[in-house]
Amino acid sequence: MLRLGSKYQHLIHNAGCGCSNPLLQRRSQYLSDYSRRNFLAGIGSIAAAGIVPGVGNAQAAKPPSKILLRQIKLFDGKSDSLQTGAQVLVEENKIVAVDKANNPPPGDVTIIDCGDRMLMPGMIDAHWHTIYAAVPLQVLMSGDPGIIFAASTAEAERTLMRGFTTVRDLGGPVFTFKQAIDTGIIPGPRIFPSGAMITTSGGHADLRMPFEIPAREGQLSLSEMMGSAAIVDDVGELKRRIREQLLQGASQIKLVGGGGVSSPRSPLDMTTFSEDEIRAGVDVAQDWNTYVAVHAYASHTVQRAIAGGAACVEHAHLMDEDTARMFADKNVWLSTQPFLSMEDTGPLTGVGAERAMQLFAGTPKIYGYLKKYGVKTGWGSDVLFSPALTSRQNFMLTHLGNWYTNAEALRMATSDNASLLALSNLRTPYAGTLGVIQKDAFADILVWDGNPLDDLKLMEDPQQNLKVVIKDGRIFKNTL
Repeated sequence: MLRLGSKYQHLIHNAGCGCSNPLLQRRSQYLSDYSRRNFLAGIGSIAAAGIVPGVGNAQAAKPPSKILLRQIKLFDGKSDSLQTGAQVLVEENKIVAVDKANNPPPGDVTIIDCGDRMLMPGMIDAHWHTIYAAVPLQVLMSGDPGIIFAASTAEAERTLMRGFTTVRDLGGPVFTFKQAIDTGIIPGPRIFPSGAMITTSGGHADLRMPFEIPAREGQLSLSEMMGSAAIVDDVGELKRRIREQLLQGASQIKLVGGGGVSSPRSPLDMTTFSEDEIRAGVDVAQDWNTYVAVHAYASHTVQRAIAGGAACVEHAHLMDEDTARMFADKNVWLSTQPFLSMEDTGPLTGVGAERAMQLFAGTPKIYGYLKKYGVKTGWGSDVLFSPALTSRQNFMLTHLGNWYTNAEALRMATSDNASLLALSNLRTPYAGTLGVIQKDAFADILVWDGNPLDDLKLMEDPQQNLKVVIKDGRIFKNTL
């Protein structure tokens, strides 16, 4: 439901209207303050207090203290081929041994015989939107906390069951949702949160309604109140909003450098922040021992992000070869998505469809540049606003087979993406090693029926082919 606060009362009320009663006004303000953000904050508080220790999900059960996975073909996240003749021992939430001597199992251990299936690290999606992935845009804009939370909760478990044990969340009010996962209330992947997407007026994350323009001093738009976006137009406000995300637990900061596909009023070719503004944001992030990622598509927007000191750029589908060379010269990461067709974006019309076609045309070009110049590349899916589309997450990964070997594609979704996450430095929410199968790494483990190094496309059907999912030492799926 859309509510008009005191800011717009003059449009429909007069002095004799009962709504001007001070008691009713106070009550209306109370209801307005009960936003989705407050709802999730309450859930997070419950999680922190341990009041609801696992509600109807796989995390409710106490995990076995030791798990031995034997009879495996091992992809360790770094190699070109599978290793045979090893077994993996997990204790608590860490891998304690990759045992090539196949020693007898220790006492008090749960044994999973993998039957010579492939074992690999849990996968990492470096561009995900935990709250937005499965919730239609019109539902999000309604601001109803119940349906948003329910849809996002269901999708978090589905994400994990597709084999993604970690995601880097590139924008959204996900802090307390992450807390609910980490404390066992709901199943889902580890989350590296960015918090609100920080943009100038008119940028990709500026989704204000017409009646919210122009902005009133001290009053926030609906998307800002929800924690989805922070709209800033001076350096002071930019620094403040960045510090607010870090205060809430952001592991990295996302600045919106230009327009986007899903924001119809923000063209792909536009540029928002100046180089000095980006550098000011980078300085704040570095003061907190982390980094800035900048959303950018066009060459000049990408170049400005790199010149401003961004450690990572998101997308860049419209960049030219000279811009690609800058990534290598400046040792900057590119986190991008292999969009190929409307199957990857869902049906779009009008300006959205036109922009999507530009992405489809740009995708093969940018991967050619990345391979040519050896650019540090992260993989992500960037699925948005559709529970039907989220299953494309695995297909987006297998698209990498158009330019990379199967081993390179799997490395990108495991150890390479883990290296990108390591840019969070002291702001990492998880103190341990991700994306590899080795001693002392987190016990995030998948077992596939078949060998993705031979046939990457078998990963497109995780329900059938993904037999074991372990995250943080807990067994979430085991059909063996």
